[in-house]
Amino acid sequence: MKKLLISITCLLLSLSVEASRLKDMVSISGVRSNQLVGYGLVVGLDGTGDKTSFTSQTFRNMLNNFGVAIPPTTNPQSKNIAAVAIHAELPAFAKPGQAIDITVSAIGDAKSLRGGSLLMSPLKGADGQVYAIAQGNLVVSGFGVQGADGSRLSLNVPSVGRIPNGATVERAVPSGFTQGDSLVLNLHRPDFTTSRRVAEQINTLLGSQMAASMDAASIRVMAPRDPSQRVTFLSVLENLNVEPARDAAKVVINSRTGTIIIGQDVQVSPVAITHGGLTVAITEEINVDQPNPLGEGRTVISPRTGIEIDEGSGRMFEFSPGANLQDIVEAVNQVGAAPGDLMAILEALKQAGALKAELVVI
Repeated sequence: MKKLLISITCLLLSLSVEASRLKDMVSISGVRSNQLVGYGLVVGLDGTGDKTSFTSQTFRNMLNNFGVAIPPTTNPQSKNIAAVAIHAELPAFAKPGQAIDITVSAIGDAKSLRGGSLLMSPLKGADGQVYAIAQGNLVVSGFGVQGADGSRLSLNVPSVGRIPNGATVERAVPSGFTQGDSLVLNLHRPDFTTSRRVAEQINTLLGSQMAASMDAASIRVMAPRDPSQRVTFLSVLENLNVEPARDAAKVVINSRTGTIIIGQDVQVSPVAITHGGLTVAITEEINVDQPNPLGEGRTVISPRTGIEIDEGSGRMFEFSPGANLQDIVEAVNQVGAAPGDLMAILEALKQAGALKAELVVI
């Protein structure tokens, strides 16, 4: 753990803020993907389908659409059919006829979708309109087996599968990309300094007053109205190199995994810290007391409890004014603190007001 922490520290200290392409830093307002959802039937399962009432109702309705009438008293139940929910992401600028990937998930008590085929199912957007039609053979990475005595073994999740290029786009989503005289660029990581630098770089390249920062996240850029010219215009902008601002000092702690990330600009005020561990070991022993051979006593079993206490080393270390990331890690490594101990030290520093950084626990 010490070597890993030191390695991470050296890596962070060696990193400097370098220029990044604008396309890696921003997204264009109004250019976004849309979520689609649908409902359908998966058939051809090997006895791993479900027996829910809505699956039977859907199967009955499907047969009626093909002219197959089922008597009302007949309940069409089959272990080879499963009702599923379908969801997909419709990319920006997707056009009718293009294919998109879909994910299919069982919504009943189906044990596995392996080997099944999804029948034609519409995919709708948030406005209730159909934007794609899904159909195809499922690819399921998981599997499950069950014995007659109830024992079961499963790998991954067999009730979820995917169909690459399993849906065909039927309707294009309207986009405001070609409307207006300007475009708005939204930073992935809002920052006032970065927003100002982006506007300055664009103005340096294209001329003054072509771009203006709206806030920490958005930059408005004047753009040509002609769609082809606008595409060329953005092609030039997205390859522009901009040096992003350094992030605020931050310490991130994952309490579940014990992972601790300390940012480069983290500093500590003058402070002295002592941290020691208290270990209590309790042992149980059973003693058997035998009576004299000629006596009339009885054998007695008497338990004995032993308690040992180790207060640990509890060494103290001190931070001088302006201590940086390397000073913090070196001091903690000298003490030999475990990840849990380091979490407690950082939380105590924050409570004492000595940690000049935001402490984030996830």
